[in-house]
Amino acid sequence: MTGKNKPKHPQKEPSQTHKSWQGRLTAEADEATAEFLASIDVDWALYRYDIAGSIVHARMLSEQKIITPEEFRAIRVGLEGIETDIAAGTLRMPAQLEDIHMVIESALIERIGEAGKKLHTGRSRNDQVALDLRLYVRDAVETLRAGVTALQKALVELARRQGRIVMPAYTHLQRAQPILLGHALMAYVEMLGRDDERLADCHKRLNVSPLGSGAVAGTSIPLDRARTAELLGFPQISRNSIDATSDRDFLCEFCFCCAMLAGHLSRWAEDWIIYCTSEFGFLSLADAYCTGSSMMPQKKNPDTLELIRGKSATTLAQLVGMMTLVKGLPLAYNRDLQDDKRFVFAADKAVRQSLTVAEGIVATASFRPDQIAADLDAGFLDATALAEYMVNRGVPFRQAHHVVGTLVAQAERAGKSLRELPMETMRAACEKIGPDVADYLGAANVVKRYQPEGSAGENQLDQQIKYWAARLE
Repeated sequence: MTGKNKPKHPQKEPSQTHKSWQGRLTAEADEATAEFLASIDVDWALYRYDIAGSIVHARMLSEQKIITPEEFRAIRVGLEGIETDIAAGTLRMPAQLEDIHMVIESALIERIGEAGKKLHTGRSRNDQVALDLRLYVRDAVETLRAGVTALQKALVELARRQGRIVMPAYTHLQRAQPILLGHALMAYVEMLGRDDERLADCHKRLNVSPLGSGAVAGTSIPLDRARTAELLGFPQISRNSIDATSDRDFLCEFCFCCAMLAGHLSRWAEDWIIYCTSEFGFLSLADAYCTGSSMMPQKKNPDTLELIRGKSATTLAQLVGMMTLVKGLPLAYNRDLQDDKRFVFAADKAVRQSLTVAEGIVATASFRPDQIAADLDAGFLDATALAEYMVNRGVPFRQAHHVVGTLVAQAERAGKSLRELPMETMRAACEKIGPDVADYLGAANVVKRYQPEGSAGENQLDQQIKYWAARLE
């Protein structure tokens, strides 16, 4: 479940509850141990997936004549009622039952009696939780992809609206060359495009049904695995029951996708935090996405951007945790995997929230062209263009590079820009420089002359916007 129809907090009770799967044992866990063994505080979020998988499993059992049609109907009605109660937060969830799977099964048996005891036929909690997690992550991937697309559309729209503002590009956080604002915005659209592709690729590998693998070796009961896969929308079933019950590669991959996506959002947030400072003054954020100070009345802090930047730490931590959890596990299922959901749910939530807020920030932000233009010629953004001007007149690039470096040093000492240097000074440095050089210098002139596809000029920006607008539709 990825945000919609979120139920109220479940009722958790520490009362002793008999576990139907522990006939071998002669003693119940004490309260502290029961709490330690339980994962219901986290995995209750899987309840819709668990119930969907259980209904499909029961339907298949009925079709295979392992249970009767009447028993299937009773199971289905019972499970639907339990789903309603969990959504309302009224179902008891004793810690002794440990997880959402046994909470649901116990409630079902209590409600419909003997038929409920047949639900688990041919099934283990091992393949059950593997199924639930694949269903959860499949939905999570689609939700995140939708969020990525929405943010990309907001960036493309901002590039349409203000993208022709000329601004500095930076390397090493030092002014480098002039670009169009839209070119910088489209750089993040490209990053997000790769994130979307990674999520789509993750979806392909996780979209495999493990149901019917049992605890580790399958079952002697004649299950129809293809049927349950079909009913649950899986295009294929797992080939190996050992791997199916212990595989968490798809969770590691999902956490990596989240971490990479959050890293891109963090880079974008950092740029915009810098642009919002008084020292830059390039960008104005809507008040709804800022906060004030408890002490300083003048402050307008970009806290939402800072929190998005901070969420990247959360997702990276979940990835490291998930990878560490599985790195040394022997075949097949081990109880360590009970904690996998804690990593996955946290990573999913952090990125989902970040994407939603980021879209709102971009949709309401406004760049400040006058402030950007006021200091645009600082930093010799046209130095490379001057070197290329000389190259186009037969001067080797390394020689041109040296000449321009010398001219920059002279201009800096004189407190001038390159185009403010006297022509005699320029020609003394290189006789290939002529009066027409003025048409090549200055940030706006540089941007007009970018040639290759993918550069930071107007034609290239139009191509990028056109491409992404079509792809995002």
